[in-house]
Order: sequence, then structure tokens, then C-alpha cells
Amino acid sequence: MIHTKVSPAPEPSHARAWVQILAKYREPRLARSLFEMAATLGPFIALWALAWWALSVSWLLAIVISAANGLFLVRVFTIQHDCGHGAFFPNRQMNEWVGRICGVLTVTPYYVWHRAHSIHHSHSGNLNKRGLGEIATLTVEEYRQRSWLGRLRYRAYRHPLVLFGLGPAYVFLVENRVPLGFIGKGPRYWVSAMGTNISMAAALGAIFWFGGWQPLVLVFLPTTLIAATLGVWLFYVQHQFEETHWEEEPEWQVHDAALHGSSHYVLPPVLQWMTANIGIHHVHHLYSRIPFYRLTEVLRDHKELADAQRLTIRESFKCVGLQLWDQSQRRLLSFREARRTYGPIAA
Repeated sequence: MIHTKVSPAPEPSHARAWVQILAKYREPRLARSLFEMAATLGPFIALWALAWWALSVSWLLAIVISAANGLFLVRVFTIQHDCGHGAFFPNRQMNEWVGRICGVLTVTPYYVWHRAHSIHHSHSGNLNKRGLGEIATLTVEEYRQRSWLGRLRYRAYRHPLVLFGLGPAYVFLVENRVPLGFIGKGPRYWVSAMGTNISMAAALGAIFWFGGWQPLVLVFLPTTLIAATLGVWLFYVQHQFEETHWEEEPEWQVHDAALHGSSHYVLPPVLQWMTANIGIHHVHHLYSRIPFYRLTEVLRDHKELADAQRLTIRESFKCVGLQLWDQSQRRLLSFREARRTYGPIAA
């Protein structure tokens, strides 16, 4: 049996009560936001240039520098993330334009991602509205009702090599090029996707013009793929832990799902800074308008939230072995445990 239990959420017992408490942390501070941008984009650009220069010394050195720069690209994505929530700048237009620029660097069309992510926040933990913007999760019963081919596909999808290897590469480099999920829902999604694609093509074309194929293959790809994999990993462990929260309507409630269905991923200070506090995910889901640099204020002022839903790095690795939601036990199970509990259901 795989156990990845997190600390239970304390009082207030009603998650909705936290919304009013957290409202005082929502205002961004312009000077701090500008500093966070400089502290992120400055090193990101510098490491990109250093990796390009390193190509003249050693292609392996260039790859190592580029892979390390993937951490700063994760931070660029968190700025885009906060812009999408209207949380990074006091001004809406500043959020929109900085989010679009970050979207070119993260190869993620800003408006398409923003809308999909809004749906994720609105439906997180709702068994009746799974899909867009989430990692696919079946219940034990749904898995049992699938054909052998359907079960095989799901097992392949949930395999770590797919989830954290092929999957991130496909999503960020291929799927993001077209606004899948929003086809037929208006031109804005196409404008966002195609505008990002054109901007990317111009930037990558200029890089190729001045440096040939090596900067693209040995600098751009390692940086982007490492960031994509880390991003998917963070998103995974923030919601896919043993005692996460899934509920059917009408019992499902958005604030309960936000608090109980999001982990507090406890990271070392350096990694917490590099990931811009995104591990404080239960607070973020409770009040998404809080800028990432103020999430630590919440934990400082409210020990009950600092102690809730804690998930360590060691515990997070065990989450990879959890694939099916058991509605009767209200927890995620591994395929092996589900088979041991409910009989031969594996493909």
C-alpha cells in the first residue's frame, strides 16, 4: 500500500470562512512585482546567453547551463500564472501584456492557458466536471467499466515516462500550438495561439539566423523541456496525493475542494524561491488573487494553514504510484492496491 497522507486541514472547518480572512493579502505591490520580474528575467536571459557562449567551449556544458535555466523558466511561468489571475500587478493591462510576453518564453499562449486554468480552478475536485486543464483521473468503477483497450490507454497515460517525459514535451511543444478544447468558441483563442506561434517563430528564426541549429537544439530545447517537466510535476503533486478531494455534485463545494484538494508542497528555501511559492497551493486555490510573494505572509500569520495539507518531497515521490480514485474510501489508490481490493481489474 502506498501512503502519501498529508496533514489534515484544521479549523476553520468550513473552507469558505478563509476567503474573507485571506482577502487582506490580495493587493500586489508594484515595486515588489517589478523586482520579482527583474530577479527572474535577468538571470534567465543571462543564463541563455551564457549557454549560447558555452557552445563554443563544450556542448555538454551548454546543455547543463540550459537545464539549470529551466528553473528560471518555471519562475517565468509562475509570473505568467499570477498575471492570469490578475494578481501580479494592480493594473489589468500590465497583467495582460506581461502575461503575453511570458507566454512566448514559456511557449504557452497566454489567453488559451488563462481560460483553461480558470476552468481548472472553477471545477477542481468536481467528479462531474473533469477534463480541460487537469490530469485525467478515473475512479475505480470507471476504470473497471472500460474495455481492455481503454484500461490499457489509461495505464499508458498514467505511466511516469508519459506523464513526466513524453507528456510535457507534447503539451508544450505540440498541443499548445493549437487551441484544443476551444475550437469553435470564438476567435480570441486562435489569436492568442497564433500570435504566440508567430512571435516564437520570429524569435527562434532570429536565433537560427545568428547561431544555426545548435542554440535551438542544445539551449532552447533543454531549457524548455526541463521547465515543462518540472511544471507538470508541480501541478501533479499539488492535486494527486492520497487523501486529495474529489466529490460529486451537489455535494461538491469549490472552497472545500480548494483547501482539501490542494497540497502544501514543502520545499527547501531555494526551491521554494525558484518555484515562486507555488507549492503553497492550498492557499492559492482558496484565494487566487494573492500574489505569489505574499503567500508566505499567509503562512506566517496563520499557523493552521502552514500546518495544513503538508506534503514533503519524499512523500511526493510516492504520489506517482497513485492512479485511481476510490469513492468508497475517499482516497487515491495504486492499480495494484485497487486490484487487491476489488479483484482483477487491470488490463
